[in-house]
Amino acid sequence: MVESAALLRDGMLTRLNTIFITTSVTGYLVFMTHRLTPKDILALGFMTFALFVGAGNIIFPPMVGIQSGEHVWVAALGFLITAVGLPVMTVIALARVGGGIDALSSPIGKAAGLLLATVCYLAVGPLFATPRTATVSFEVGIAPIAGDGAMPLVIYSLIYFALVIGISLYPGKLLDTVGHVLAPLKIVALTVLGVAAVLWPAGGTIPATDAYQQAAFSGGFVNGYLTMDTLGAMVFGIVIVNAARSRGVSDARLLTRYTVLAGLIAGCGLALVYLSLFKLGSGSGTLVDQNVNGAAILHAYVQQTFGGMGSVFLAALIFVACMVTAVGLTCACAEFFEQYLPLSYRSLVFILGLFSMVVSNLGLSHLIQISIPVLTAIYPPCIVLVVLSFTLSWWNKGAWIVAPTMLISLLFGIIDAVKTTNFSALLPSFTQHLPLAEQGLAWLPPSLAMLVVAGVYDRVLGRQRVTAHQ
Repeated sequence: MVESAALLRDGMLTRLNTIFITTSVTGYLVFMTHRLTPKDILALGFMTFALFVGAGNIIFPPMVGIQSGEHVWVAALGFLITAVGLPVMTVIALARVGGGIDALSSPIGKAAGLLLATVCYLAVGPLFATPRTATVSFEVGIAPIAGDGAMPLVIYSLIYFALVIGISLYPGKLLDTVGHVLAPLKIVALTVLGVAAVLWPAGGTIPATDAYQQAAFSGGFVNGYLTMDTLGAMVFGIVIVNAARSRGVSDARLLTRYTVLAGLIAGCGLALVYLSLFKLGSGSGTLVDQNVNGAAILHAYVQQTFGGMGSVFLAALIFVACMVTAVGLTCACAEFFEQYLPLSYRSLVFILGLFSMVVSNLGLSHLIQISIPVLTAIYPPCIVLVVLSFTLSWWNKGAWIVAPTMLISLLFGIIDAVKTTNFSALLPSFTQHLPLAEQGLAWLPPSLAMLVVAGVYDRVLGRQRVTAHQ
């Protein structure tokens, strides 16, 4: 998933004494040049793909696949929009503004932009993604042997995060390991899983759950939030831009073009991975209960298809991937918060690691349940920000358009979020009858309405100012 991106932190590239980078996948040296060769562009695309792929990307598609049943490909389409389309759009949007999340969020002001960046770092860091790396690796590798009780998870999380904290204190030594070993292993393992899912399905498709019987597309759309790739792209998109810059690309149009191509290459790779995992999940209904999490689905399928050795390989691979992902996230979050808190980098590593350890003991299923309302609330304004960033040249003042539309999307996103919790009964009855409310997209119509109102206001006020100056 996106969490791997933190291993290529913004300052790391600029601190290199020689002017080259090692791509995450190929390991080839790409020397500084003012124009990238086709091979260089492909390498940048593979690097971008490797940044996105992590534990979250592997566990959620099988869940959607098994639950959506005969509607799997309709659900897959909705999932691909939020788990592939939006992250790629975010990377492109960041390339167009030539910066990170602070540049992208400039229309909403510095304070609101900092708040958005903080939320993104917390979401893809200690609140959800980092603890999830521990729970995923535990449920795939340890739970089938030691059981999924509380005590085995406590012992495992203590050992796991002790390693994470220890390694995070020296982040610079990880780049070569990730570039030469981990990313290729991820791609090879995912390729094996994908091919196996197509050639050797575990069984036939079972009927969809009630939720997917009623709204398969929107169910997949909302579940795509859980990969957190759009939030992650906001955090590490600047790394991709800087990677192209470090190779000598200074022309803004070329920079945008290469970043767009890299994003499209990564998007194609992600789509292929997701489609194969949807296929894997949709055929696993005879192996596991329909409501289990993705880690259990993966383990059951690999155990059935490849036997004990396959399970060991999957467990080892996901452990290494999750470990390095957790280290990268811890490093990135510690660096970010070091800029704003009176704490040293080392102190923040310990705090973030210990906090993540505590959260991880909620278990994977509970962690997913908690993340759903939070991501349901914060994803709509992020979607609005990314989409509207492509329209800023249309308006007299972008802040008049982006800020109110994001605010409305957040308010109605919170309503959608509360509906996914036990507090849904506290909401006024009219919220149950909002357009697209049953699909979890109640934020969309009012956001579009606010966009129209803000657009009219921008045109009218802009015309009045022009007239006043004449």
